[in-house]
Amino acid sequence: MDLFSLSLGALLDAVSELKDDDFGKPSGCEGWLVRDLVCHFVIDAQDVLITLVTPTADPVTHDSVTYWKVSHEPADDPLAALTVRLAAAYGEPWMLKHHVDDLGRAALRAAQLADPTLKVSTQDMVLCTAGYLGAYVWEWTLHHLDLVLHLSDVPGPPAAALARCREMLEQIAGAFPASWADEDVLLVGTGRRAPTEAERAELGDLAIPYVLG
Repeated sequence: MDLFSLSLGALLDAVSELKDDDFGKPSGCEGWLVRDLVCHFVIDAQDVLITLVTPTADPVTHDSVTYWKVSHEPADDPLAALTVRLAAAYGEPWMLKHHVDDLGRAALRAAQLADPTLKVSTQDMVLCTAGYLGAYVWEWTLHHLDLVLHLSDVPGPPAAALARCREMLEQIAGAFPASWADEDVLLVGTGRRAPTEAERAELGDLAIPYVLG
C-alpha cells in the first residue's frame, strides 16, 4: 500500500510539471497523445475511488498479479476512442491537470484511509484492498513510463515502483536477464519497445506478453 502512494504521488507530480506544449506530444501508448494518457488517469482515479467504496463479503478471487489479463497479441481497448474524445473536450491543458490532481489526490487519501484487509469488488473480481492497490502500482508505474517517453525533462517513476513491477512481470512471464535495468525489463517485457538483437539473444525463448488492464 505504501508503493501505491509512492507511485501515484510521483505520477501526479510528473503531470503537474507538464508544459502546455507537452499535451500535444505523443505518449508511449500507441495512438494516444500525452493529453489522452493524462485523461486516462482521470478514469483510473475514479476507478480507485469507486472500488474502495464497493466492499463485498464474497471470497477473494484475484490478487495484485492475477488482476491483470495477459495476452501475447495487442488488443483494442473499447474505451480508447472515448478517452481521446473526452481528453479533447477539456480544451485547455490546465483544466485536465486540475481534474487529474483533484481526483488523484482524493484517491491517495482514500487509499491511505482504507482497511488493507477489506474485500472489494471490481470487474467481476474480488480482491483484498491491499491486493487491489498493489495491482494499481503496475498501472501507475507503466503509464508513468508512457507519459515521459518523449519528455526527457519530466521525471520518471520511482525506483521502488519499477522494481516491484519487474517482480510482478517476472511472475507472469518468467525471469529476465539479471543485468537488465528494471525500466528496460518493463518496456521490452510489455511490448512497449522491441528488444535489440543483443537483447533478443539474451531472452532466448522467453515469450513477451502484453499485460492489459
